[in-house]
Amino acid sequence: MKKTIAVLEGDGIGPEIVRESLKVLRAIEEKYGHAFTCTFAPFGASAYFTEGSPFPDRTKAVCDGADVIIKGPVGLAVEEMSRIPPEHRPEIGAILPLRSRYDTFANFRPVRLPRGLASFSPLKPELLGEGIDILMIRELVGGIYFGEKVEGPKTGMAYARDDCTYTDAQVRRVAVVAFEEAKKKGCDLTNIHKANVLATSRFWNAVVEDVARSYPDVRHHSLLVDNAAYQLVKNPTGLNGVVLLENMQGDILTDEAGGIIGSLGLMPSACIGPGKGYVEPAHGSAPDIAGKNIANPYSMIGSIALMLDRCLGLPGEAQEVWDALFAVFRQGFTTAELAGGEGPERTVLSTSAFGDAVVKNIAGRA
Repeated sequence: MKKTIAVLEGDGIGPEIVRESLKVLRAIEEKYGHAFTCTFAPFGASAYFTEGSPFPDRTKAVCDGADVIIKGPVGLAVEEMSRIPPEHRPEIGAILPLRSRYDTFANFRPVRLPRGLASFSPLKPELLGEGIDILMIRELVGGIYFGEKVEGPKTGMAYARDDCTYTDAQVRRVAVVAFEEAKKKGCDLTNIHKANVLATSRFWNAVVEDVARSYPDVRHHSLLVDNAAYQLVKNPTGLNGVVLLENMQGDILTDEAGGIIGSLGLMPSACIGPGKGYVEPAHGSAPDIAGKNIANPYSMIGSIALMLDRCLGLPGEAQEVWDALFAVFRQGFTTAELAGGEGPERTVLSTSAFGDAVVKNIAGRA
């Protein structure tokens, strides 16, 4: 396979963890005879200071011409971010426009913690059972994040407003993705909402239930978002399977999911559109540890596995990466933020050493 890849390293720890993910991608490329041509382009807060935009035109051109996009986390320290006008900060000026440009409406975030890695979780081992295996599918280009935003005085009273709107087409297509995934995996689907209060949630539910009629073999459940937050901590394995979420609720609950498995550094993601997708870690840029070679690259390397599977149609190569990632943990290694606590003693690896260990496991597999 020959593919072109746009690489947006981002800010903070972005360049470090992207470097390790590309190291793993090269190992897959060599082992399977693929040819991946990578083109780097600026993106994020640092791009604003060097290019005058967090998503420069030349970066858009690189992304437009690529088959798939690898994106690192974005954002700088608070004092540096305060120097950027709000409309040019990376969330508003880069991330949302990237999603909108390629209509990446389905966000896949696997939450995986095998029983053998229970010590990573802050939860009691008895709550983890045989392990956590949740695939969160979050709608990514609709809802309150993309609605009209108003700030300012009105009739003498200061106020702000964020509009939340969903169309039938937006809900239906992500619901179809979620049901198809549950059907393929042979698992339950849990639909998250706030229908007891929000009109958009009642509408969301009505569309989801309509889609469900086409999937009679998929068991599905409905759960209020506040209860879902509670269940993630109290009974996380009860949510094993596919979990469908709207945009803002998904943003919040996927971060909580990172907490129950021990670190957002264990949360890769893929953002898939009708013609193109991009992959990214679900966490931020952690500028306080940037350059120290201690960041966990799992989320970025796992995002490469998602890219191989979801964007390039290479499930075998993707599984190779997943197997190598978990092999590193099984071999007694860990990263700095996962070290300590109860459980077996582990050797802490640096960012680069972790990447090397994953590559070694890929190379060593027949």
